[in-house]
Amino acid sequence: MRQAMAQAIPEPVHMPNYSSIDVRILIAEPITAANFAPFGKLVEPTADGTPAGEIDHALDLSGGRPRFYIMALTHRPLTVSGITRHAQATQVLAAVGGLPWLLAVAPGNAASNAPDPAAIRAFTVPGHVAVLLDRGTWHAGPYFSTAEMSFFNLELEDTNIVDHDTCDLAAQFGLTFDLRPAA
Repeated sequence: MRQAMAQAIPEPVHMPNYSSIDVRILIAEPITAANFAPFGKLVEPTADGTPAGEIDHALDLSGGRPRFYIMALTHRPLTVSGITRHAQATQVLAAVGGLPWLLAVAPGNAASNAPDPAAIRAFTVPGHVAVLLDRGTWHAGPYFSTAEMSFFNLELEDTNIVDHDTCDLAAQFGLTFDLRPAA
């Protein structure tokens, strides 16, 4: 006699059904250490020989093996439809070649699987500045206006495999953001 195998039936996922997407304009403000503080730190040029400081101590790659590489990206629309976080490590991004770029961010919240859409902000990052994203900071980008651009990226070697939560803003909230540089 065959025994019936117990099979787990997954709970249905109830996603809102949006018949149209609300497209909001998000102005990218010029980044400063003060206005970026809720999301991470700015890494600005310092004199050679400057001792390690607050920024160096904020870098946390203790959860694995660090990976430093150059991402070669092609232009994509300046539309934020998804936003990602890494809960286990910080991440550092910087442009290669000195051109400015855009980044959208929202504060991390370990208790939620999505950011607060009202808290999403965008920044214009000068080409001579890097950003150090705090663990858990939601981020989208880099975005840029040229046909292609490269970025230095410091994270863990498996960040995009084991520590990569993405929220589809269109599916979850029925909205996307079109980025615009500040006038």
